[in-house]
Amino acid sequence: MLMHVKGYGAPETKVAANHARSLIEIAEALGEPPEDPLLLFSVLYGFWVVNVAAFNGDAARELAAQFLALAEGQRTTGPLMLAHRMMGMTMMSTGDLADGRAHLDRALALYDPAEHRALATRFGTDARIAILEWRSRTLWLQGYPDAALKDVDDSFRGAREIGQAATLMHALAHSTASLILCGDYSAASVRAQELVVLAEEKGSLYWKANAMMWQGCVSGLSGRAAEAIEILTPALAAYRSTGATFYTPFVSLHLACACAELGQARDALHHIDEAMTTAAKTKEKWVEAEIHRSAGEIALMLPEPDATEAGACFERALVVAREQKAKSWELRTAMSLARLWRDQGKQQAAHDLLASAYGWFTEGFDTLDLKEAKALLDRLGSA
Repeated sequence: MLMHVKGYGAPETKVAANHARSLIEIAEALGEPPEDPLLLFSVLYGFWVVNVAAFNGDAARELAAQFLALAEGQRTTGPLMLAHRMMGMTMMSTGDLADGRAHLDRALALYDPAEHRALATRFGTDARIAILEWRSRTLWLQGYPDAALKDVDDSFRGAREIGQAATLMHALAHSTASLILCGDYSAASVRAQELVVLAEEKGSLYWKANAMMWQGCVSGLSGRAAEAIEILTPALAAYRSTGATFYTPFVSLHLACACAELGQARDALHHIDEAMTTAAKTKEKWVEAEIHRSAGEIALMLPEPDATEAGACFERALVVAREQKAKSWELRTAMSLARLWRDQGKQQAAHDLLASAYGWFTEGFDTLDLKEAKALLDRLGSA
């Protein structure tokens, strides 16, 4: 309950997790291990959730690995399924997309609704829905937008069928992030507003702040920069007040771009630097390439545009995207770099770079990024 009302990273949640672990350690020291076989798993999970919300990549990985090692010695599949979910979510978040995807796939294969749906009461959220939410983002990053959207749809449908408010709020938050990445801003706006209403009904500042962040991102991406700043500034403050940091680099880069569009150069540079600093400190690296790309775009929007700095940022973004095999970030960066090279008279190099990135894709051609890439590629080819 504390996770959903106060927030996963809130001080109250941390205190409760620490207290529970202390009681278990005291009982074991007295030779009285708990009768509940899931009790230690619940406590480890609580600590892991805290380190995902107030993101600490190293701690989250260590806790997920502890959970997995413990689960491999159990006869029941529930802990093992949860362990692969935790490993997948953590590794994806720290930029290890391939291994993260493998763990999420394994977790989904292990999930049995008859056996595991009841775990939602113990662990706060239905595991299958959470797996689908995070796998959707992983699939998009890896360059599979259609598969990502299918997981998004399945997560919403499954959450409604279960009828647990916590699971629905979880889906409305995390799957809406995937809708934004896929460029379906209309659907993202609808889901974010639904989350606002449900979070208010349940008294959850954490989920309401999350929803407001997505509303602000959609505003910025839809050309309403002033509205984006008006929404995102208090939304980020409210979200951080719950102890959460996860998603803040992604949201901060959108706030930075909105400020740059309105000529607020100092604020734009502050927010993009904040995004970089937070991602580096916490190791929330799934968004690293997009932060660098956005920094490059901001450099071109300054009162005195800096094409050299922009090019360096785009090159860095391209390196990170390729290292992570994040094909969707690579495509976005290729578009940014191709436009810069075109304006510098390097038409053929621009065309070849974008053609290589675009040519990798086998699906998602109706999504926003791929349509924009194809239009730019056509213009470069005909010039």
